[in-house]
Amino acid sequence: MPHPCPAVDDVVAELVARFGPLETSVFRGQTRVELRPADTSDALRLLKDRGFDLLVDVTCVDYLEYKGAKHRYGLVYLLANTVTNQRLTVRAYLDDPDPSIRSVVPLWEGANWLEREVWDLFGIRFEGHPDLRRLVMPEEFTAHPLRKDYPLQGRGERHNFPVITRDHS
Repeated sequence: MPHPCPAVDDVVAELVARFGPLETSVFRGQTRVELRPADTSDALRLLKDRGFDLLVDVTCVDYLEYKGAKHRYGLVYLLANTVTNQRLTVRAYLDDPDPSIRSVVPLWEGANWLEREVWDLFGIRFEGHPDLRRLVMPEEFTAHPLRKDYPLQGRGERHNFPVITRDHS
């Protein structure tokens, strides 16, 4: 009996038919598709409608000074179909001076903290996010420490942080 969920190849073909030519690749059975930032929100909605109901992760890669890189940031969405156990990696490339993309919190509530983490550490702004504020670093921190141009020893920001002490009883 055929399964009601479409195969990954069929879903990728539907993305290409709707959004035009896309870079796709398969490595060790894992499919990856690259989307234009403007198409990402609609494409992820289509993927969710086609069975990719689990947002596994949202992360980012900074390609600064990476040989052959055409863009600064690679935003990565890892999706899974919990019925068929299929996985799909979706990438969207962003650039300075204002790397931003539409939030997927309306599709997956779990994206809330994942997007906050990417904002905090890489500075990718998620338009329409319900509560885009720092998650890891203090609010007083003005930089994004996982960017490749952030110095390993920091910039001396600690003097701006509030001192937190415990009452000893």
